[in-house]
Amino acid sequence: MRIVVQRSLEAEVRIGGERAGHIARGLVLLVGITHGDTEEDARYLAEKIAGLRIFEDEAGKMNRSVREAGGQILSVSQFTLYGDCRKGRRPNFMAAARPEQAEPLYDRFNELLRAQGLQVETGRFGAMMEVRLTNWGPVTLLLESESR
Repeated sequence: MRIVVQRSLEAEVRIGGERAGHIARGLVLLVGITHGDTEEDARYLAEKIAGLRIFEDEAGKMNRSVREAGGQILSVSQFTLYGDCRKGRRPNFMAAARPEQAEPLYDRFNELLRAQGLQVETGRFGAMMEVRLTNWGPVTLLLESESR
C-alpha cells in the first residue's frame, strides 16, 4: 500500500457536485493499493497513521498524533499512486490492484482507522472525485507498507 498523507486545516471530497465527505483539522489520505497488499499492510499503515506525530504541541513541536490533536481523517482511494511514468508519456497502471481486490482492502483500511478511535470520512471508491484541501504547514508525507 502507498499512502500520501497531508496535514490539513480543512478538506472535502465532492462527487458530481455533491459533498461526499468533509473534515475540519486532520489528515487527508490518498490511498493506493497494489497486487500483493494484504490486511497486514492495511493494519500496519492504519496504526502508523494513527500514531504519526505531525501535529504541533504547545511548544510548536510536531509532537502530537491526529488522535491526540482531536483531528479527523479524509480517506480517498487513488489507484494513480501506482502509475508508472518511466516509459513514454502515458502512465502505466499495471501495478495498481484490480477494483475487486482493492475496494475490500480499502474499506478494511478505513475500518482499522476507525478502530483506532478516529473519525473517518471517505469519498466513493472508483468515482470521479474532486478533493479540496488546505494543506497545513505544508506537511506532506509518503508512507508505504512495503518499506516497513
